[in-house]
Amino acid sequence: MSANPPATRPDEAILVLGAAVWPGGVPSPTLARRTEWAARQWHDGRGQVVIPCGGLGKHGPPEAEVMRDTLIAAGVPPDVIRLEDESHRTGENIRFAKPLLDGLGLRKVLIVSDAYHLPRATLLARRAGLIAEGSAPPLGTARLWPQLKGALREIPAYLIALAGLRT
Repeated sequence: MSANPPATRPDEAILVLGAAVWPGGVPSPTLARRTEWAARQWHDGRGQVVIPCGGLGKHGPPEAEVMRDTLIAAGVPPDVIRLEDESHRTGENIRFAKPLLDGLGLRKVLIVSDAYHLPRATLLARRAGLIAEGSAPPLGTARLWPQLKGALREIPAYLIALAGLRT
């Protein structure tokens, strides 16, 4: 039994978008920040389920599995966690999580990622027929260079997604 029964929670899921896993299965600082923020959202009463998204990258295990372990360590009950562990890109995060959401009868999602990533992620989620809102960990907990690099990468990625050319 979870700490907060699903009936007392909003009709939504928390989607946590992946980031790198470092050697030895250690979450990168970005992955840790996103996952810890998702746990905080769950503890604050958001979402019936938490869906960590991300497949196997350069280092194993898959991002979703590392996030699951972090969520459990942060007090999120295992029975509210559903893994999407095949995706490698933002569009795949959404597309591969969609069957999990459909199976739960959920269309509303709180997407957890970095602030620079949320405009594209919510755009893609809305195009997939979801009611999407974003939530980002505070910038004060992030390192400047990865945030800047990510924001610069997101500019063309957002424009490409906006044009519908690639997800």
